[in-house]
Amino acid sequence: MTPSQRHPWLKPVAVLAHRGRRRVRWLTSGTAWASYRPVGDLPVRVHRHASPLLRQLEGVDLALQHNKVVNLRLASARTDRLVIRPGETFSFNKVVGSCSRRRGYIEGLRLSDGTAVPGVGGGVCQLANLLHWMFLHSPLTVVERSEHSFDPFPDNGRVLPWGVGCTIVYNYVDLVVRNDTATAFQLRTWVGDRHLHGELRADRVLPVRYSVEAREERFEQGADGLVRRTNEIWRTVHDRRTGVVLAEELVRRNRAVVRYASPLAET
Repeated sequence: MTPSQRHPWLKPVAVLAHRGRRRVRWLTSGTAWASYRPVGDLPVRVHRHASPLLRQLEGVDLALQHNKVVNLRLASARTDRLVIRPGETFSFNKVVGSCSRRRGYIEGLRLSDGTAVPGVGGGVCQLANLLHWMFLHSPLTVVERSEHSFDPFPDNGRVLPWGVGCTIVYNYVDLVVRNDTATAFQLRTWVGDRHLHGELRADRVLPVRYSVEAREERFEQGADGLVRRTNEIWRTVHDRRTGVVLAEELVRRNRAVVRYASPLAET
């Protein structure tokens, strides 16, 4: 148990200190942060994805989801066309910035301890989820990524495997990737009529392609009576020309408390 867990009044102080350290690191670390944004697109599409803007979520005010779309339009405009050149690092929080009322963000759907609540800037995690999914289909190195500690909703309407999402809290919890390759990559992100769209582009054709899947999906009930969901996220590298599998990588093992009526409760 951390000091802030033993003494909850310490948490705001710890958060402020952590945010301060991040800001200092942005300024003094010597990291080459991605900021170049050309007018045109890089020529090669590496991966694309679209996630629905609205889902049927029990107990969630639909107005919060509609507000989320407003927030996603603002945030996706900040990441759109950004290029991560060789040797550069992308920080979601640095690029998108604070999702505050002053910058036009409104109350949308956000998660707090596994519960859906209204919050200014709520919903931008969906953009981070989409970016992380595209990064997994590239040779970019994920330096930092934090996941939700709860599984709040059943899989109705889910288009990504459970366990590949991200938590974003400015300037506290971030999604950070580094380009250790000789290839430049570009983000394209925009909001359509029904979906949040994303493309990861490059300045050359990659010799490999990637596939990502969840394995070992299961629900388990512990001695404490809580149901937990577990799985493994695996990435497979294929030769682009022949399709031959070159490597398999365990990306992450996930384990989280379920906040809805799980399959175990139905048996």
